[in-house]
Amino acid sequence: MLRYLNQCSRGRGAWLLLALTALAFELTALYFQYVMGLQPCVMCIYERCALFGVMGAGIVGAIAPKTPLRWAAILIWIYSAIEGTRLSYDHTMIQLHPNPFVTCDFAARFPTWLPLDKWLPSVFVASGDCAERGWTFLTWSMPQWMIVIFGAYLLVALLVLISQLFKPKRRDLFGR
Repeated sequence: MLRYLNQCSRGRGAWLLLALTALAFELTALYFQYVMGLQPCVMCIYERCALFGVMGAGIVGAIAPKTPLRWAAILIWIYSAIEGTRLSYDHTMIQLHPNPFVTCDFAARFPTWLPLDKWLPSVFVASGDCAERGWTFLTWSMPQWMIVIFGAYLLVALLVLISQLFKPKRRDLFGR
């Protein structure tokens, strides 16, 4: 399996699949916001940023998968998945154990060199409450499902990282 993951990481298809799954989750978040009327909170916005990191990793990996750029993509992927998992866990704890002393900010704080809330306010401006459980599926709230999603991204990313230690199988016409 690890040799197969190594082989996949050297092709564009797997990296594009990674980017497309992250894009699908981003589009789902926008559907929840604009069609279902669920306003994102600050933690939701940060979780979106982590998803954009995973999507960016997929794009970077797809650019030149057979070069050392693949390593940069894997590291971006792992970092984004870890941060997404951490943010989702913190968000879940705010929802499960509401405390007036532990709340999220009123607005997302982006660096001055990357003011995403100014550049694309329809995606990156928060107006919801972090403690509100506005949506559930099978009794789990959205940040709980995001823990599962980011955990899956992290697991696969770590397997792909480990797979880089194995040489991909060379296959020729006669199976040698």
